Amino acid sequence: MFHSSISGVIAVAGIVLALAGCDNRQTTHSDVASAVVDSSTTGSITGTVTLQGSLSAVKPIDMSASPACVQANATAVASQQTVTGDDGQLANVVVYLKKGLANYQFKTPSEPAVLVQKNCMYAPHVVALMTNQPFEVANDDPTMHNVHPLPKNNRQWSTSQPAGSTALKSSFARPEFAMPMLCSVHPWMRAFVFVYDNPYFAVTSKTGRFELRNVPSGTYTVEAWQEYFGTQDRTVTVGPKELKTVSFIFANGRDHHAE
Repeated sequence: MFHSSISGVIAVAGIVLALAGCDNRQTTHSDVASAVVDSSTTGSITGTVTLQGSLSAVKPIDMSASPACVQANATAVASQQTVTGDDGQLANVVVYLKKGLANYQFKTPSEPAVLVQKNCMYAPHVVALMTNQPFEVANDDPTMHNVHPLPKNNRQWSTSQPAGSTALKSSFARPEFAMPMLCSVHPWMRAFVFVYDNPYFAVTSKTGRFELRNVPSGTYTVEAWQEYFGTQDRTVTVGPKELKTVSFIFANGRDHHAE
């Protein structure tokens, strides 16, 4: 679909893959999906993700190599690696069903998942979508970018995107976990893309809240991934029409549990 346009990012790609934990886990629930979820009997899993303790001061990103990027930002821009709300809620955390899902069929969403390049940053910093769902990357900046995802289970591509051009359109046929998305022109630009073969995933905002809806009855491993703090797992059993609450607390590498 796309043709390679910029090379020489092997070193940067290696660093990003290391930060992503080089995790090549599969998120598929079944090789042969056959059953249909009965929405009249499903439950939900909801909760919050928070940070215990304070964060160290974040060094501003150095954009001096690109005058256009400096001009696009009236103030200094901080790294998006750890973003919190007013009361320590953690944003950009992916919460999803890691294990326990049976052989269900799921409809692929027709609306695209959109990643935007604005003020020389990717937004959102973390995006999640389903396999074969339309994926678009827009350039809202007055300068050229180069979109370069680093998948492990799908085809890699790298494409230049001039200012004012139409959105790049693609999709991913297979699941991906914490796939780095780079810009080969601006090395500080980084996002992470998650691709699932089911709809049971959510990305937190600054409220730290998540909700997994229409979950069939069963016992599941629910995982929360955060770029800096890593992952935490919880075991949750959901009954028919039951709402279960589970929370994740990240703190200095310690795993705290609240249900």
